[in-house]
Amino acid sequence: MDRRSEAKTRRTAKAVAASDDALCTLLSAGLRVRAGEDRWRVIGNTLSYRLLLREAGGTWNRLDQCWEFSGDDPTTRLASALEARPAGVGHNAAAPELQPHYHGHRGRVRERVMRAGAEVLEDYELLELLLFYSIERIDTKPLAKRLLDRFGTLGDVFAAEHAQLREFDIDQRTLVLFKASREAGRRLAERKVKDMPVLTNWQQLIDYCHAALAHEKTEQFRILFLDRKNVLIADEVQQRGTIDHTPVYPREVVKRALTLNAAALILVHNHPTHPR
Repeated sequence: MDRRSEAKTRRTAKAVAASDDALCTLLSAGLRVRAGEDRWRVIGNTLSYRLLLREAGGTWNRLDQCWEFSGDDPTTRLASALEARPAGVGHNAAAPELQPHYHGHRGRVRERVMRAGAEVLEDYELLELLLFYSIERIDTKPLAKRLLDRFGTLGDVFAAEHAQLREFDIDQRTLVLFKASREAGRRLAERKVKDMPVLTNWQQLIDYCHAALAHEKTEQFRILFLDRKNVLIADEVQQRGTIDHTPVYPREVVKRALTLNAAALILVHNHPTHPR
């Protein structure tokens, strides 16, 4: 091997060693760098290093909860920035003045619920609390208030379509939370009328239908199937339509009633309002 080749080999070895050292520096700080399609993503213990990551050219991606860097692999320059930090400033030693104004707020809200119950919460506080479990590390109170200002009620927020929520940068995890919360409310209402004579609990039946249909954005034709004692056997959506129309096929209604051996039916139909 000639001298030129040997020098090139040594430079390559040094570059690999430097890269490994930089990687170890990031890992020791709890940070990991991942390559994306067109940019690099830094994940892990990013909250304590948010200022360093921003100064190094990173951009916070709130939807994916990570820092993003364009261009070359940021591992080496991030490691250099970490090594240049003043002594004694580690990932568990963030300066008090750098803590966000909402520091500790989530813990206080949880303690309040455990002490006094969730019923004491205002609508925006309850929505804020739910958002704790889908959105990390940000103050969710402003988002909760903006959602209620836009849609009006908790039910309307939970029933909002993904396209309507895009203006609020709602991610898939939060969208799933909303859908699950709405379904949980419907099932709780259903428990009050299922296996009970519904005609003797008319108000509960009205409340249940309201929970199931009040926030729908398109017309539905639902059927409540009852047995001989007027006990609810099943509640099914027979047809879905548009904002002002839904088709109904009597033959299908009768066919399903015979299959369930239903003795009576309650037909439920909604008239959704136009979105705000």
